[in-house]
Amino acid sequence: MNRSSPGKQRHIARAIALLSLPLGGAVQAQTGGEVLPLETVIVTAQRYEQSVNDVGMDIQAYQGRRLEQLRLDDVTDLTAVVPSFTVAQSYQGVPTYTLRGVGFNTINMSATSTVGTYVDEVAYPYPILNAGPMFDLERVEVLKGPQGTLFGRNTTAGLINLVTRKPTDAFEAMVSAEVGNDATYNFEGMVSGPLTEGIQGRLAVRREDSNDGWQEAMDRGDELGEVHRTGLRAALAFQPTDNLNIDLAYSGWRDTSDTLAAQAIGFTPGTTGSPFNAPGLPEYVAANRPANPEDASWAPQAVRSADEGIGPGLGGDLDKDNKLDAYTLSIDWALGDDLRLVSLSAYQDFERSELSDWSGAPYEILVQDAYGTIESFSQEIRLEGSTARVKWLLGAYYAEDDLLDANRTLLGDNANVGLIRTVTLSLLGTPFNAGGYTPTDALQAFRTYRDEATIETTTASIYASADWELSDTLSLTTGIRYSEDDQDYAGCSRDFNGSMLPNVNVTNRALFLQTYGAFVEPIGENDCNTFDPEALSFGIVESELNEDNVAWRLVANWTPTVDTLFYASLSRGTKAGVTPVNAANISTQNAPATQEELLAYELGVKAALFGQRVQANASAFFYDYKDKQLSVYFADPIYTALSRINNVPDSEAYGLDTEISWRVNQHLTAILGATFLHTEVQDYEGIDAAGQAADFDGNSFLYSPEASGSLTLLYERPISDTLGMALTLNGRYQDESYGNLQNSDDHAIDGYGLLNMTASIQSLDERWSASLWGANLTDEYYWLAVATNANTAVRFPGRGLTYGASVTFRF
Repeated sequence: MNRSSPGKQRHIARAIALLSLPLGGAVQAQTGGEVLPLETVIVTAQRYEQSVNDVGMDIQAYQGRRLEQLRLDDVTDLTAVVPSFTVAQSYQGVPTYTLRGVGFNTINMSATSTVGTYVDEVAYPYPILNAGPMFDLERVEVLKGPQGTLFGRNTTAGLINLVTRKPTDAFEAMVSAEVGNDATYNFEGMVSGPLTEGIQGRLAVRREDSNDGWQEAMDRGDELGEVHRTGLRAALAFQPTDNLNIDLAYSGWRDTSDTLAAQAIGFTPGTTGSPFNAPGLPEYVAANRPANPEDASWAPQAVRSADEGIGPGLGGDLDKDNKLDAYTLSIDWALGDDLRLVSLSAYQDFERSELSDWSGAPYEILVQDAYGTIESFSQEIRLEGSTARVKWLLGAYYAEDDLLDANRTLLGDNANVGLIRTVTLSLLGTPFNAGGYTPTDALQAFRTYRDEATIETTTASIYASADWELSDTLSLTTGIRYSEDDQDYAGCSRDFNGSMLPNVNVTNRALFLQTYGAFVEPIGENDCNTFDPEALSFGIVESELNEDNVAWRLVANWTPTVDTLFYASLSRGTKAGVTPVNAANISTQNAPATQEELLAYELGVKAALFGQRVQANASAFFYDYKDKQLSVYFADPIYTALSRINNVPDSEAYGLDTEISWRVNQHLTAILGATFLHTEVQDYEGIDAAGQAADFDGNSFLYSPEASGSLTLLYERPISDTLGMALTLNGRYQDESYGNLQNSDDHAIDGYGLLNMTASIQSLDERWSASLWGANLTDEYYWLAVATNANTAVRFPGRGLTYGASVTFRF
């Protein structure tokens, strides 16, 4: 279990108190009457521009120059500066976002996240859509807590809003090039300016190439880790009249990088000590315990690509061929001085093809060719207005998604396959062998199969929000949204070209007779092999979800002085139900989980101190969580324990988020962030990895460290009349968390710290700059997730030391 003890809470409280004493004293000592205010960050968290410190919400925001200084080139990089945000990798390569402990541990690209992501107010509802490079941004905003009353889709954890730079009235351009270790060569360019009267354009591109892999196979000379990504953004801004603005934008990326390998550290409970483990596998795992980020292994291409009788192989390199094309049309029509109509139309088209090996060992245990498509259309329209005392908004939103989520899996050396082949061989002389399968067929069976599903979703909502100025010091924010979410699902696990027929038609049918008392009909080539215990037949699994919900938000804001804001908020957020795409032996595995609901209580303060040299923000929160969606285990009559999605009825999270920005002097700024968090599941009994009933009461959520923090130091000063220098130092630390609900030691993610640095010299007119940079300077060995794949238990390591140099020119 992972409970927060009273002693640990006292230590946290003392640490906060001790931190505040030297901070306050040092600021007082250095102020000396000098006016050195911090930079003001403007956000659009409430759909209109405000200073981030005027919004009654816990927000961390970073503007374009700060993003460049911190080298935040990817959504996952935000973990360096947002302590409450973590990113883990599932064994199908889909990122898992968690904010303040609220996340969803799915492996499916077709599942929406508890942390919403937006680009220029357009929802990117599936995390895999964010896999391209992040560049040419005006601002990044991280909004914590349920978000449903203003943004397109409901979320329970919060959202990340990426705001791109817009076309400019004057010409400007930029080119940047960098080189680094692992034969890294990156390029970025931008050009913006007027095209004709009333029309401006902007074009930005980023290309990333690392031509040497950073993962090394421990048993041979193979490497993985090459990076090849391209991002392109094109935008047109059109002002046909003084009151009408039309923006059309394209944003796309291509990713042909290597997929990364896992690190084997043990076995699942069902295969520990199994006589059906591949010969030499236990000895290999015992002798090759990973000791650094580079240690890994995977099945040799010559082995996995060869066909074995009725078991076709999977050839090709372990890499991706993914792409996204996204289009946005924004129309902003001012109907008067205090009234405007906004329309936002968007379309996203994503294609996926990834070949990965998740075994962590040089055996054919789990090789997957994941493929699929996402087509997403959304339309939002809203009317915004204001009076002397009220800013209000009325809107409607509609979205429609069509998805194909599929993979073909290869597992010829998996211990479960060896067991089933042996049982199949022993049953060939029984009536179940109506297909006349031979011993050779039995020993080649179950090498490969497919999982696939088509999913259609629609979301429709209406919403209203208002900011009420009750007095000079007191205001109220109110918001409400009614949503309807519908999902149609059809999916199953399938035979592939006959590979599953001997084991399904012989062994599975025999076991289903024993378990369910039914002599079921056999399947044919490429048919579904998922069994429905109610229909007593193999076939496709179909389901519908038709849900509605009301999300709302109420915030009281008190500003006793111009530099101080106290707020108290009460909000409810929801996340629509979801249906998984599993390796499903039983149809229960592909049953849907219904919508989850989070009721959030929060108290916060934002205070500008010492002549605005210090900005101190803190928020205490409590989350009452209902029907949390989790990937858990299901007791299977054949394979002991398999995955499914389930709702956990009750759970809670509470904690403290803090951020202190301090303008130490005219050259140095320090930013300190910390999150203290407690999460726990309540009164939940489920199934553990051994297929046994287990009590999870009191266990912590996945990927939810109790303490995490970041420190950023930004130092800038001129060194001559024309030159200046800058130094950026960033560190992050998080303590132990877990990759499973059991909070077991073999799924522990050890606490770790990372240190990054950039040193630059630039012209004071900002025409050029040159930098040296390094990430994970101490070459820390850490891992982002721990998972099991029905045979081996594996880690997914973070990258070790990277370094390089860059040069930028602006025109």
